Amino acid sequence: MQPTATVLVYSDDSNTREQVRLAAGRRPAPDVPLVEFVECATPEAVVREVDRGGIDVCVLDGEAVPLGGMGVCRQLKDEVFDCPPVLLLMGRPQDAWLATWSRADAAVTLPVDPMEFAESLAALLRRKRLQSA
Repeated sequence: MQPTATVLVYSDDSNTREQVRLAAGRRPAPDVPLVEFVECATPEAVVREVDRGGIDVCVLDGEAVPLGGMGVCRQLKDEVFDCPPVLLLMGRPQDAWLATWSRADAAVTLPVDPMEFAESLAALLRRKRLQSA
């Protein structure tokens, strides 16, 4: 197992980025690597970091302004070869169909529930590890 996994967190709201970091902790599950975070407050920064490589999972805030995580996710899935898995943060459970449209790999609602978030993130990290093997 690799020693660390890199998780990109996109939100224009620093409180949302903090919720994600606190919910994941240093290791969201015993069988996944330690997590390091790369924080982005703009869509341009997200694209730049993903293009740079080394991102294992993206966590995108669907409520971000000026461009929500759903649009950013769709752009990444369309434009990035071997795009990392995306965990989308949604404002309402009724937005699940939009998460599907955006091609997110998983979605959870805001505010971040630590148990649900950690489970979803760990599942994507496991999947990424299996794909890399």
